[in-house]
Amino acid sequence: MILHLDLDAFFAAVEQRDRPELRGKPVIVGGGGPDQRGVVSTASYEARKFGVHSAMPLRTAGRLCPQGVFLPVDGRKYQAVSRQVMAILRRFTPLVEPVSIDEAFLDVTASQALFGDGETIARTIKDAVHDEVGLTISAGVAQTKLVAKVASDLRKPDGLVVVPPGTEAAFLAPLAIARLWGVGPKTQAVLADYGIATIGDLAALDPAALAARMGPHAATLIERAHGQDPDRVVGEGEAAKSIGQEHTFDRDTADPEVIERTLLAMAEGVAGRLRGMGAKAATVTVKVRDTAFRTVTRQKTLRSPTDLTEPIFQAALALARPETRGKTIRLVGVTASGLAHGEQLGMFEADAARRHRIAEAQDELRHRFGERAVTRARLLGSRLPAPFERDFGTAVERRGIHAEDRARDPRRQRTRDDRGTPESGARGDPDPGVEGGFDAPDDPTGDLGEVGEADFGRDSQGDIDPPEDLSQDA
Repeated sequence: MILHLDLDAFFAAVEQRDRPELRGKPVIVGGGGPDQRGVVSTASYEARKFGVHSAMPLRTAGRLCPQGVFLPVDGRKYQAVSRQVMAILRRFTPLVEPVSIDEAFLDVTASQALFGDGETIARTIKDAVHDEVGLTISAGVAQTKLVAKVASDLRKPDGLVVVPPGTEAAFLAPLAIARLWGVGPKTQAVLADYGIATIGDLAALDPAALAARMGPHAATLIERAHGQDPDRVVGEGEAAKSIGQEHTFDRDTADPEVIERTLLAMAEGVAGRLRGMGAKAATVTVKVRDTAFRTVTRQKTLRSPTDLTEPIFQAALALARPETRGKTIRLVGVTASGLAHGEQLGMFEADAARRHRIAEAQDELRHRFGERAVTRARLLGSRLPAPFERDFGTAVERRGIHAEDRARDPRRQRTRDDRGTPESGARGDPDPGVEGGFDAPDDPTGDLGEVGEADFGRDSQGDIDPPEDLSQDA
């Protein structure tokens, strides 16, 4: 039995909890005011009534809700609250899989003899979170992660939806197709050509007909439409699936030097975080959003996994240049995925080992004397905000080892999460994503509906529209 637990309007709810004068008011977290660039990280339910939602530009939110209370992201406070909630979840099962700072899956199959059935456990957790943390959390209970996730989103805030075994397809059938994992804007447009508006419509479609347009993804989508999902809940100790950072420019820019310098800074940050967690990445993905809010992603598999800046930057540069040439750009992002742990030097091992020693020496200097102790000449004066991580698997409880463990072991106090760096958010780095589990770009029209703090691009659960460029270095 699987539970999906999702804190309601998490950032805004924490602010309203801590500041009683904000209760009942439209609270918008993500910036200091409606005149700033960047995007909304989350909006209280009072603000959502005005059409404000996550990933919306702050200026759009200000026009829709001029009476809104705009607050900056307080990343450290939200991390501390997240740890409290995750500790409550672990009382009921060791199989807790946090997928972002505000949500997690639980496999309680082996816990039911001790704590009751799935619904009983969900109610007990909801009561504990309310009584001990002062927040509401919505729950979905089902046989699969996919259905539990959809269920938890249906009756927010403070909802509880139970889907009995054997009723998954009937439960999903009347729901809008956008609620299904794997259906982002591009996939939704393709499905609309077939007259598909609901999950039930997709379940009834001949897989062969859809495969002509979508290839092997068609079968996966139709299986999901029937409520089938083989993905298991992974417990503590499984490493993050990706490391990434995005940056929204203060002013939209067409300057190649500004764009490339930003990519370099992000590649350096991503590489440092990889080294901090003892991992190497096999794939680099670049995200580019232009001034018209059109978003593209490109990815490339490296010849050998790396945790060094140069290979990540060169791959990012090659991917980004065709998408930025002659365009005015709002946002760029760099993500490393396909992570592996352990030594894996590959070709030209002596040179790779030398460059790795240099990088580790730089890491040590930054740890001892501050993040700006060692800086590339090209990056002087171009510091980016520290990323407030939103990658799949980088929730507070999934960042390698727990903060309390690092506190007990001084050798482990070099990772980026414990250096006291400020969390970003006021400038929209990176964009938050949608509660429904489908990829959502900045959407000035607001027609994507209600969204919250979960992450963009959910690896296996997110939009499965394939990137246009999947070329690999041979």
